[in-house]
Amino acid sequence: MSPITLQQFEASALADMIEFGRIDAISPSYDPDWEHRGRIDAAADFMAQWASQRSLASFEVSIRRIAGRTPVVTVTVDSTSPARGTVLLYGHLDKQPPLGDWSEGLSPFDPVRRGDRVYARGLADDGYAMFSSLLALEDLESRGVPHARCVVLIEASEESGSPDLEVHLEDLADELGDVELLLCLDSGALTYDRLWVTTSLRGNLVARVRVDVLNYGQHSGSASGVVPSSFRIMRQLLDRLEDSGTGRVRVPELHVEIPVSHRRAAEAVTAEFGDVAGDEQPVVEGLTLMGESPAERLLQRTWAPTLSVTGVGGIPEMTSAGNVLRPFTELVLSLRVPPGVTEEVATSAVRRALLDNPPHGARVRVEFDSYAEGWVMPELAPWLATAIDSASRDACGEPPGFCGEGGSIPFLAVLAERFPKVQFVATGVLGPGSNAHGIDEMLDLPLTVAVTNAIGTVIAAHATHQ
Repeated sequence: MSPITLQQFEASALADMIEFGRIDAISPSYDPDWEHRGRIDAAADFMAQWASQRSLASFEVSIRRIAGRTPVVTVTVDSTSPARGTVLLYGHLDKQPPLGDWSEGLSPFDPVRRGDRVYARGLADDGYAMFSSLLALEDLESRGVPHARCVVLIEASEESGSPDLEVHLEDLADELGDVELLLCLDSGALTYDRLWVTTSLRGNLVARVRVDVLNYGQHSGSASGVVPSSFRIMRQLLDRLEDSGTGRVRVPELHVEIPVSHRRAAEAVTAEFGDVAGDEQPVVEGLTLMGESPAERLLQRTWAPTLSVTGVGGIPEMTSAGNVLRPFTELVLSLRVPPGVTEEVATSAVRRALLDNPPHGARVRVEFDSYAEGWVMPELAPWLATAIDSASRDACGEPPGFCGEGGSIPFLAVLAERFPKVQFVATGVLGPGSNAHGIDEMLDLPLTVAVTNAIGTVIAAHATHQ
């Protein structure tokens, strides 16, 4: 049976997790005034305070602050075994903005529990990581199970693409030491019945594109038909990036050959679990999904480049829309790119597509906000593969699942470059209906407890494998 029960998790952490959920620690990309508002610092202080109260034999809690950067919370737990090397456990405390109006009775920063689920911004993505990491270590020590030296690292800029992480990792190099195992608790789960391990992640390129045609707006009766619409020109530019009929990205540099092993894995997952990529989407009635099969949809979500328009500027609200030919249109574009596409290749290709020979000679400007590189899990060492299997079976009663994810976790690519021989386990609680980044974000408590127990099993296995 699992060492930690739901009741024990509730008694040890749930009330504090709910208090953390009340802190609107919006990531810097969405809150330029984050330093003045102090909410990210408040979240860091809260987590450090909770961590300092844990029952561990020997540990140190620290908040690392660098001028102009978001803070990082670290908890260094000394080894209770002869094992050398460091286990690094990763999470983040910054949050996405509310996005919109949440369902009746729910609010992003006023957590609500309904049954075994808690609704709030930033608990599933990914505020639970600190709590699960330390509870897992606390449980091992209470049962006399040895573990290696562990460092829990909670950053505060992940939702902005982790721009501050590299600086902190350099500052923490001596403390991290020889990292042998990385446990990332910021990923997803296709179902709630087992431990899911992420095998790949897409990267993400965020760009701002602006098209100007006038110095100021003009009455549409006098200007339309004479001055080309900035919106129409923007549509033409988007057509350079994406086939509007199929959604296929037209920039060849953003495509890669999908490995045969990942194609086979997608087919195996969908054969067992069905249309996991499509069924979880809250689509309107009658909508036809992209992709010819469930396996193809899963591969498109995990390995295909895609374009999403995530923000619009220069367009008034409908209540104040007048008969005016607007002077400009501006969009924020989120381009998901498969593993293996570098920042230089992606930005150069997108810049050429948008800026070369602009329609009607319009003024087109492109700014790149951030780039998160994709990642592919290295081959698992035999001991780790065995540990993951045991961890899932012990915590959930089912074998583990393995699948790629469509999102990005910049930390993994950064660490893979810094520690090329490290073993990775990327997992998480973002299952169907968890709504990360959307309204009604939800944390499933039973899976959270299962993940907590599973990482304890893996940490214990690391300490004894030789």
